[in-house]
Amino acid sequence: MDFYEDIKEKFFNLIKDKNLMSLKVQIVSAKPLTPQEVIGKPERNDFPLLKGKEVMIQANFKGSLGQAFTDMPGNYSATLKEIFEMTLDNNFKRAVFIATLNAVLRYLKLVNKTVHCKDKEPGDCAAHLVDYIKERFDNPRIAFIGMQPAMVEALTDHFKIRVTDLDYDNVGQKRGGVLIEDVSYTKEIINWADLIIATGTTAVNNTLSSLLVNKPIIFYGVTIAGLAYLKGYEQYCFCGH
Repeated sequence: MDFYEDIKEKFFNLIKDKNLMSLKVQIVSAKPLTPQEVIGKPERNDFPLLKGKEVMIQANFKGSLGQAFTDMPGNYSATLKEIFEMTLDNNFKRAVFIATLNAVLRYLKLVNKTVHCKDKEPGDCAAHLVDYIKERFDNPRIAFIGMQPAMVEALTDHFKIRVTDLDYDNVGQKRGGVLIEDVSYTKEIINWADLIIATGTTAVNNTLSSLLVNKPIIFYGVTIAGLAYLKGYEQYCFCGH
């Protein structure tokens, strides 16, 4: 079964008895959600959101919010039934679906950590990640998929780490003291690593399933919240709301 069809089926089975299918979901694009509204004023200015490389789509389901990063923003308003019927064939549609999934599961009190942290919290999250990895995995070699500058900089001081990113402004450059490699090296880097840490945005850009090998994997950020619940993935989002 296709990865997204499997998610849809699990999501549908979860809500089919709760009489939610006719209710509208309001999807608000990142246009009214400025970077400052999403992330506040962090201690550094090199997050992809602040550079305009990513935007945040937010779904509002009966007052419960779910967010998803994407490089393809837009507005959308639909019932859950219409969202289930939508073909998830581009990053915008997948972001709408993932944000909706997060909002509905938040409404059902099955997940939290669906709204991005702000101000000093991204730095706190990165600092805590170092201890989290040490406690769980001791001293692993880390494949880091999707550049998150605060996390990469924190991890580089303590672990062997290789990083890939889709942003060609980063590829070939050193960020946080580590060389950012092209995504064509992802398979090689995963083979090298003991642990994979990946952005939850892989759920939107249709690269997540390629990371699922026989190695521990942690997805960071708010985007992955609903998927992590449905599929049993590990979400790291220390300061999310």
